[in-house]
Amino acid sequence: MTVESTATRKPRRSSKRVGAKKTRAGQPELVQLLTPEGERVEHPDYAIDLTPEELRGLYRDMLLTRRFDAEATSLQRQGELGLWASLLGQEAAQIGSARALRDDDYVFPTYREHGVAWCRGVDPSNLLGMFRGVNNGGWDPKSNNFHLYTIVIGSQTLHATGYAMGVAKDGADAAVIAYFGDGASSQGDVAEAFTFSAVYNAPVVFFCQNNQWAISEPTERQTRVPLYQRAQGYGFPGVRVDGNDVLACLAVTRSALERARSGEGPTLVEAFTYRMGAHTTSDDPTRYRQDEERVAWEAKDPIARLRAYLEREGFADEAFFAEVDEESEALGKRVRDAVRAMPDPDPMAMFEHTYADGHALVDEERAQFAAYQASFAEEEN
Repeated sequence: MTVESTATRKPRRSSKRVGAKKTRAGQPELVQLLTPEGERVEHPDYAIDLTPEELRGLYRDMLLTRRFDAEATSLQRQGELGLWASLLGQEAAQIGSARALRDDDYVFPTYREHGVAWCRGVDPSNLLGMFRGVNNGGWDPKSNNFHLYTIVIGSQTLHATGYAMGVAKDGADAAVIAYFGDGASSQGDVAEAFTFSAVYNAPVVFFCQNNQWAISEPTERQTRVPLYQRAQGYGFPGVRVDGNDVLACLAVTRSALERARSGEGPTLVEAFTYRMGAHTTSDDPTRYRQDEERVAWEAKDPIARLRAYLEREGFADEAFFAEVDEESEALGKRVRDAVRAMPDPDPMAMFEHTYADGHALVDEERAQFAAYQASFAEEEN
């Protein structure tokens, strides 16, 4: 469900600061509408005014997504999943940007967009099925306009650009969004996507979640300029947004999508956020980053920030927070039970759906694998 703006409504309180373009001294310039302390501020280029119900909905989305993510991490540690890529700390970037989308917009994710998947109506158990190795995603991309997860770093930006070029040729009133990380920004695929999208004026938004670490490489090893400034060299605008501010992510992404739909071409959005957990469950971040860094970013937690604002403004009470907490526990149990009930796939299924009309090499490989499997039965006999 898309969160709609109600910009014509008068402000309820006078606690908003006007014209806040930068964070405090020493911090990077970015678009921010909600401070880490939960204080509402205004930005001259990105006005947004949401109802209390809409604000509570954003909080619910973020909390449930975090609970699902925590459950998935726990399931991997218990041996129920082969791997898991956590989004811990990036909930605002994903929920804010996803709630700016319309139903007819199309999403190309990486492998960490669990919050975006949630907003697009993808059953969380389907995400877990992929990481358990029982399916290749388990959902129909056409039913949710949400493409399957992409493991190859950066390739989805080219997929999104090509799709967006097709949308433009069809004359459709829709936009495309591609998610990728700061590490992927160094891939040639991303540079090619920027070039094609600019030249063909494709209606695509490139949403980069800069979580400061490309596995063990810090952002300063990836680029000598802020990532959003790279867009200038390709001839389209770039903007950096506070990736821990769900309101700013919503407002900036909505503006970029509207620009794309109106025929003005691509935009690069850099969501400046932080990966609080490991890159994946096979990673040990304590080997390459300091605890003090994580502690500093925990003070900017996106969920705590919005909760503070809701409480300060009287938009939510303890009964609401307790209800969402209870719902989150039910979600955790549901996905836990769903994973443990998943049947093992047929080993031969890996050869299906590789080519639409079959392929001689795949047939040969299938026969070889079948013979290999049969050899175990012969040994047992």
